[in-house]
Amino acid sequence: MVMRVFVAGGTGVMGRRLVPQLIARGYQVTATTTSAAKLGLLEQMGADGVVMDGLDAVSVAEAVAAARPDTIVNQMTAISPAHAGKPDMRHFDRFFATTNRLRSEGTDHLLAAAEATGVPHVVAQSAGIWNGLREGGWVKTEEDPLPEETGKFRTAAEAIVHLEDAVVRAGGAVLRYGGFYGPGATDDMVTFVRKRQFPLVGGGTGYTSWVHLDDAASATVLAVEQKAKGVFCIADDEPAPAGEWLPYLAECAGAKRPMRVPKWLARLLAGDLVVTMMTEGRGFSNAKAKRELGWELRYPSWRQGFRESLG
Repeated sequence: MVMRVFVAGGTGVMGRRLVPQLIARGYQVTATTTSAAKLGLLEQMGADGVVMDGLDAVSVAEAVAAARPDTIVNQMTAISPAHAGKPDMRHFDRFFATTNRLRSEGTDHLLAAAEATGVPHVVAQSAGIWNGLREGGWVKTEEDPLPEETGKFRTAAEAIVHLEDAVVRAGGAVLRYGGFYGPGATDDMVTFVRKRQFPLVGGGTGYTSWVHLDDAASATVLAVEQKAKGVFCIADDEPAPAGEWLPYLAECAGAKRPMRVPKWLARLLAGDLVVTMMTEGRGFSNAKAKRELGWELRYPSWRQGFRESLG
């Protein structure tokens, strides 16, 4: 019997890499988009496409009921230019406003639809990028609590906590992806780097965990296949400080070495999130995902991945 997978958010940068991998493994995939113009893209990938509004409970319920999947994969975000406009980290709270709602309200709608339709398993996208606990060691695991944020970070942090708690309570899997790179994921950042508009902040001591989209997708397929439960950090083998990865990214992009600016100036120009990530950010360990899911990375390090992606 063919397993049916419902991918909410099938035309985002992650969905575009995940859907073909699921189909290649023999699954019947129904994937959603918010735009009828993108149904053709889903068809080209081999999926049954459906237009769905993740913030509309009726829209979600109808789409899930029609697909009757064995597993729901939640990849819904709203950070593409079509949804959120140009990247604006200085106004992080506004830029991520719809994504925060999708992670809270949208997740609730999917879980309600899963319960109503009898879907036994849910896998959901979370994040392990800016939200590591900023104390103690530089690399965090699933056992480390997420920080209680204040100010502009608060709503985004609360949305992630809501998503993770709700999905784990429902017996599903939460995938805490590191920073995506690969086709379509870092185009804006590379443009800024080439224009020397992406400087190092302070000492560049903050860590980031990266993951290539194809590796993130393969981890997601494993979570689906194994009906995984709990939280998994999905990142490569080399969490690294900004002082290492940013100059290397610039080199791979054929750009000049990034300028360095003090924290006070970066806070004025780019906002608190960029300063925090580049000076205090934490990486995430992938040990649990490799051990429990049997995950093997095509790109174990961003060094190889950046070079191949931009070469």
